[in-house]
Amino acid sequence: MDKKRIGRRIKAFRKLKGYTQIDFAKELDVPLSAIGGVERGSKELSDDLLQKVAATLEISKEELTLQVQEVDNNSGES
Repeated sequence: MDKKRIGRRIKAFRKLKGYTQIDFAKELDVPLSAIGGVERGSKELSDDLLQKVAATLEISKEELTLQVQEVDNNSGES
């Protein structure tokens, strides 16, 4: 996971939902410094916190991290 890229995406989605860093930290029940660090890419995001962030922002973890599931292009057609 690219910490800086994920941090930028979290910040963008947070702002789209209308959260300030303070409100977002309170909603997630984490210190403000944790949110700032994650958004700057200087703090690693735990799986638990990633799940809470995604749920709070009402998006999938995959969308936040830009992890796309591989699609099987071999569907049996020739």
